[in-house]
Amino acid sequence: MTMAAADASTPAFGFQTTRWTVILQARDADNTAGREALNCLCTNYWYPLYAFIRRQGASAPEAEDLTQEFFRRFLERDALAWVHPAAGKFRSFLLACLKNFLAHERERGQAQRRGGGVAPLPLEMGDAETRFAREPADPVTPELVFERRWAFAVIERTLDELKREYVREEKAELFEQLQGALPGGRGACSRSELAARRGVTVGAIDVAVHRLKRRFGALLREQVAQTVSSAEEVEEEIRHLIAVLGN
Repeated sequence: MTMAAADASTPAFGFQTTRWTVILQARDADNTAGREALNCLCTNYWYPLYAFIRRQGASAPEAEDLTQEFFRRFLERDALAWVHPAAGKFRSFLLACLKNFLAHERERGQAQRRGGGVAPLPLEMGDAETRFAREPADPVTPELVFERRWAFAVIERTLDELKREYVREEKAELFEQLQGALPGGRGACSRSELAARRGVTVGAIDVAVHRLKRRFGALLREQVAQTVSSAEEVEEEIRHLIAVLGN
């Protein structure tokens, strides 16, 4: 898979203190910003963990219970003491925490419902099994399933944010027509067809696609920057996500 939107021509953005850095600060103090950032990231990226648990052999109800219980404990901040971030990446840290949690659960042999029926986050788990049923049937490892789901989640969130921008600018129709040029975008037609539909030149369509890709690249970097601990790791993480999606 190629990702022209993530090429070197995209202007670099200023790397501020990341959500991941703030999350680490939350280990040692009552940090409201860290808690909010942690809640947001967990809400956005719970599904890769669910898919990992299912690939480990858990049934759908068991996977839902385990996912909710994992987050209940994680958000109590016990999990933040389990491991330090691997290579500075939140996804690696989160998966290491999950493996630790599952190992403890197996040792304890718990079979009852977990968490007392209290969901710590408003996870939209109603479609979790439908999404899982669409996973490829090839015998990939649970770790690779997790990596793929994480990569797709990053792409999907980037597309959602880009669409919101176009809607705010009253360009929703333009986005729908051009999004096929982006990774994960749906639908596509030829440049000449788009030009005829919009009553513009093919050159104007090329310019619009170029602007769309550049903005997608900038938003993608912003999404990735929330889950790594330094500016240097952004490009590395993007390359990794591209490689995972290409497998």
